[in-house]
Amino acid sequence: MRTLNVDLGERSYPIFIGTGLLDCAECFSPYIAGRQVAVVTNETVAPLYLQRLLATLEGYQVTPIVLPDGEAFKNWETLQLIFDGLLEVRHDRRTTLIALGGGVIGDMTGFAAACYQRGVDFIQVPTTLLSQVDSSVGGKTGINHPLGKNMVGAFYQPKAVVIDTATLATLPARELSAGLAEVIKYGLICDEPFLTWLEQHMDALRALDGEAIAEAVERSCAAKARVVNADERESGVRATLNLGHTFGHAIETEMGYGTWLHGEAVGAGTVMALELSQRLGWIDAPARDRGIRLLGRAGLPLVPPASMSPEDFLRHMAVDKKVLDGQLRLVLLRGLGEAVVTADYPRAALDATLSTDYAALTAQA
Repeated sequence: MRTLNVDLGERSYPIFIGTGLLDCAECFSPYIAGRQVAVVTNETVAPLYLQRLLATLEGYQVTPIVLPDGEAFKNWETLQLIFDGLLEVRHDRRTTLIALGGGVIGDMTGFAAACYQRGVDFIQVPTTLLSQVDSSVGGKTGINHPLGKNMVGAFYQPKAVVIDTATLATLPARELSAGLAEVIKYGLICDEPFLTWLEQHMDALRALDGEAIAEAVERSCAAKARVVNADERESGVRATLNLGHTFGHAIETEMGYGTWLHGEAVGAGTVMALELSQRLGWIDAPARDRGIRLLGRAGLPLVPPASMSPEDFLRHMAVDKKVLDGQLRLVLLRGLGEAVVTADYPRAALDATLSTDYAALTAQA
C-alpha cells in the first residue's frame, strides 16, 4: 500500500493506494467517529463491490443508499435521495458517509455530507480512474445545474481517500480512457517528466498493468495534493487543474450531461487549449502536437462535436466558474509542464480557436 497526505492543517487526511483495500478495515475504522455509516453508491457499482465493503464495515450500523448511475442524475432530485436515506433511519451528527463509486457519487456524497445537519464526516472510495486521480482528492463537491456543470456545491474535505486499484478491472474501456484525460493533464500543467513517462507507458496503462496503474495514480494524486495544499479553495494555482475543462464543460452542458463522459469532453477541450496556447505563441506546434498524440493514444476524442458552433461554446463558457468581473479566464500552457490561468489573450485568438478545423488538425498531429 502506498500512502500520501493532503496537508491542510487540522483538515489533513491520508490517501491510501493499493489493491484489495476494500477489504482493509484499518483503512476505514480510524476515520469513522460514531457507529452509524451510510454507504452511498450506484446501481452499477453496488452489485460489484457493495457487499465487500459492507463486510469490511461489520460492527457498524450501515445504511446502503443506492442511486441511479450517470452524470444525468447529478442533480437536486438525486441528492435528496441521500438525505431521505439518512433521515429515514435517523442518522445523527456523528454519522460517516462513504462514497463508493466514480466522480458523480463522490461529488454528491461529499456535498450531502457538507449539508447534512450542517456537516458530517465522509470518506472517498473511488472506483473509476478519473475519480481516483482527480475528483476524490481536494474536497470539491457539488451537483450540476441545467445551465452549468458543477455550479452548485461546496469545498468540503474527506477524512480519508481509499483507492483500491483492483476496482479498475471492471471499468469499461471508455471510462478508463476518460480517466486518462485527467492523468495526462498533470503532465501538461506541472510535470513534464510525467508526460514523458506517460508516453512510455500508455500501452501498459490501457492494458491495466498493475504496476503502471499504481504509479500513474500515485503521481497524479501527489500532483493534485501539492496543488490543493497550496490553494485549497481555488483562489490561484488550483485553477490550473482545470486545463481543458472550460471548453469541456461547454461540451457536456450543450450535449446533455452524460452524452459525453467528463474525461472525453476534457480530452477534446484540452486539444482546444493546446491550440489556443500555440496560437498565442506560448508553445510551438510540435509541443501542441505532442499533447494531441498522447490524448489520441489514450483513446480520447480529439474533435469537439460538429454540431457545436463557436457561439454555443461562448454561451456556455460565459457561466464558467473562472469568469471574474465579466472576464473569461482560461487555463493555458506557457510550456509543457507550465500552466497559467489568464484572461490576457486577444479575443480574435479565441474566436480562431473555436473555429479551427479540429478533424484536420488532429489528423496531421
